[in-house]
Amino acid sequence: MTIADIQKTAAEKMAKSVDAFKNELHKIRTGRAHPGILDQVHVEYYGSMLPISQVANVSLLDARTISVQPWEKGMGPKIEKAIRESDLGLNPSAQGDLLRVPMPALTEERRKELTKVVRHTGEEAKIHVRAVRRDANDQLKKLVKDKLVSEDDERRGQDEVQRLTDRTIAEIDKLVQAKEAEVMAV
Repeated sequence: MTIADIQKTAAEKMAKSVDAFKNELHKIRTGRAHPGILDQVHVEYYGSMLPISQVANVSLLDARTISVQPWEKGMGPKIEKAIRESDLGLNPSAQGDLLRVPMPALTEERRKELTKVVRHTGEEAKIHVRAVRRDANDQLKKLVKDKLVSEDDERRGQDEVQRLTDRTIAEIDKLVQAKEAEVMAV
């Protein structure tokens, strides 16, 4: 393994950490509606559990209402039950075949709790990025120990890994700030 391979692997792992963090942020509910909030809700469909988006059209009616249009007639009540039983705190209402899912407004106290959750999730993502940095630096030290590269090359490799870490952590910080602003917006 070369220094470039180690740096490339570290960059890929850090990018995956940021992607996972973005997915976690999408799960945090704000006062606004977005169809992705129902991605984690699964409904039984002919004996298997599928995401709602695979058995119905999920779209926005307005800024605070999601519409769910099942593809089959009998799926409406099952989808409604799955949404009610999810931990999202949503209460859908049926209007014929169409389900309307209004997003309840968040209280100020709940908004503050959500910002704490966002910060905590961001800190976990940073911890993962730092662990990737530590692993990369350990691999670089092993290359020096095995006399495959010089100490100067190892130092340059560590500096590059540190720059990559700094850029990734700055990106996570920007995502945290953006999500906090979104959560606190009334």
